[in-house]
Amino acid sequence: MKLVEGTVTVGGERFPDTGAFVDALATVGDEYGVTTQAFDARYVVSERHLQRAVELADRERARGNAIARERAVEILLYAAGRRQIDRALAMGVGDGETPVVVLVDGDAESAASEAVADLLSPAATLGEYDPARVRSYFAISEQELAATDADLADLVLERVALLVVER
Repeated sequence: MKLVEGTVTVGGERFPDTGAFVDALATVGDEYGVTTQAFDARYVVSERHLQRAVELADRERARGNAIARERAVEILLYAAGRRQIDRALAMGVGDGETPVVVLVDGDAESAASEAVADLLSPAATLGEYDPARVRSYFAISEQELAATDADLADLVLERVALLVVER
């Protein structure tokens, strides 16, 4: 798995809507035979967050317990800790300028990562998450944070892992 960081502007000349950006990523995925999935970086607490989502999504797919038909969507669901695609999409890219982390996974991930980078404006985005946004999205209260030695990133990883249990 490789992660490509940057920003993307949806609603401009290059990507007039979210679909155009998603289509561009899908084209890279098809061309290189890899899985691509974009995330709004303000929701991604760490590289481990996405690694764990890939691991769990792949494990459940191998067991025949996939939630989604497409691997990229399955990874999004696990990263979001949600079974409903429409609710998980909030972690994706929206209109305007968005800091993104694009996951690229497969045999040709290095070459595909370069092609994905060409779609973005370069910027360091991983680890630049918005704690209030993350707490709200993953329903992590101040009380929960205060009651444990775990930090916010640990609690997000717990939410990712719990999706397997919530069948």
